[in-house]
This record gives sequence, structure tokens and C-alpha cells, in this order.
Amino acid sequence: MDNVHKIIKKDIMNVIPVINCTDAACVEKTLELARSFLHAGDWVHLDVTDGIFSTHKTWNDPVAWSEMDDQFNLEVHLMVIHPEDYIVPWLDAGAKRIIIHIETITPESVRDILKICSGKGAEIMLASNPNSFFEKDIKQYADLFSEFLVLAVQPGPAGQPFDRSVLEKIKALKQENAIMIEVDGGMNPETVKLVKDAGADAISAGTYIFNSSDPKKAYEELKSI
Repeated sequence: MDNVHKIIKKDIMNVIPVINCTDAACVEKTLELARSFLHAGDWVHLDVTDGIFSTHKTWNDPVAWSEMDDQFNLEVHLMVIHPEDYIVPWLDAGAKRIIIHIETITPESVRDILKICSGKGAEIMLASNPNSFFEKDIKQYADLFSEFLVLAVQPGPAGQPFDRSVLEKIKALKQENAIMIEVDGGMNPETVKLVKDAGADAISAGTYIFNSSDPKKAYEELKSI
């Protein structure tokens, strides 16, 4: 859990920029922007969607990623119906954290996934859609995970509005003593404050940062909340 502790710092919000792209050119452009305000060893968040579990399909090329970047810590958010088919290629490409969805796993598959990540020395995080609930859906897996991602929008394209119903889920996870809670989707200064007050340790943000005329300023603004 060393990497988890490295991204959790007191008094500032931990902000992880999101790369949500449909082609390699977009990925390269976004990485270039990220290099203008991030440092080596900082985290970036890559959305991988399959157009089945999610509403659209994003870029997914682990080999190309390994040739594009070697300075950032990468977390890969697998919004796909068969995450076990994607994990090893992304770990081989250098991913340090894999994010899987509770809606795409079974008690049997999740243990295999945990074993794979442990064998590769990678962190594993459990994500949930806005309409999944702590007591009904997440609690059954709570003893297997210490890191959780709360998706505050539906899986799909960037730029969707924040779903305030997830605030109760964040509070429930915090009461469960989760080591790290990350919130993804609809992040801006107002919503970052809401999730921080609810107990979030980190947020991942794409549109607010990379659609800004000054990505560095937008990134620092979110960090300061």
C-alpha cells in the first residue's frame, strides 16, 4: 500500500488527471499537456471503455502506451464487461493500479483478479456506478479491498454532470475505514468540495483540467480545495 500513502496528503485534495480518448493522437496530446504541470512519479488516470458496459469506446493499446510514457504512475479504469481480459496487458505496460467495476465481477472472478494484481505488485481498486449501493452491492466485497473509486457519472464520455447521490456512498465507505476513496466524474471546484467534505481522499478530473485554457491553473485550483 506504499503508493496509496504517497498520494494521500493532508490539507490538499489529491487530483489525478484523466485521459479519456478515442484515439492515440488524443492520448499523446493529453499527455503532453499533463507534462506541463505534473512531475515524474505523479499519477494519471486512463479510462478504458468497451462500448458495451459503457456508452462509448475509448482507446485501448497497452503496447503503444508503454512507448508513449514512462514518467507517470498509471491507474487504468476498466469500464469493460470482462476486466480479466485487460489486466495483464496493462500491467505489462507499466500500470501501477487497476480499477475494476463491481458490476462486472463475481466472487470467483474477483479473487483471480486480486491474485493477478498481487503477483504483479500492483494495487487493485473497486469501482461502482452511481446506481450501485454500499449496503446492497459493495459491502459484500468490502473485506477484499481497501481502495475504492466512486464513479459519480455513468460510464461513458467525459463531461457528464455530477450525481449528488454518490455522497452517501462516500460517507458509508469512509465509515468502513477505507484506506483510500477516489471520486471520478463531474469534478469542478464545487463538486470537489462536496466529495472532500463527504470523506474522499482523491479525485480524478479530465474535462475541467484539459478543456481549460490553462490546464495547470485548473489543476492547481482543484488541488487547493
